[in-house]
Amino acid sequence: MGKFVIKETKTGIKFDLKATNGEVIATSEVYTAEVNCRKGIESVIKNAPVAAVENQTVEGYAVEKHPKFEVYTDKAGEFRFRLKATNGQIIAVSEGYKALNSCMNGIESVKKNAADSEIVKAE
Repeated sequence: MGKFVIKETKTGIKFDLKATNGEVIATSEVYTAEVNCRKGIESVIKNAPVAAVENQTVEGYAVEKHPKFEVYTDKAGEFRFRLKATNGQIIAVSEGYKALNSCMNGIESVKKNAADSEIVKAE
């Protein structure tokens, strides 16, 4: 089972969704308050399992409705995804992946882990 880890940063508070193996599979924006961070987690729990995947790396890709995972390539040429809620706001992002298949596996891991992950605060 994965877990959401809430941790403080220099500028606020954010969460990481970690897979069972401890790898970070998605990260949030930095929030100003813990209550907002927890709302972000609730949004990931609600949206990730039902979100469609929009692969923006292929020409003529199908535009999906929100909630959705957007797959794209960054400036370094790596594959990344961002999870958008029903209102279109980005609620979680991934690290860069060298291969598209790895990025897609990351999305599946978020879908699987988000629903029943515990929420903990970093020590």
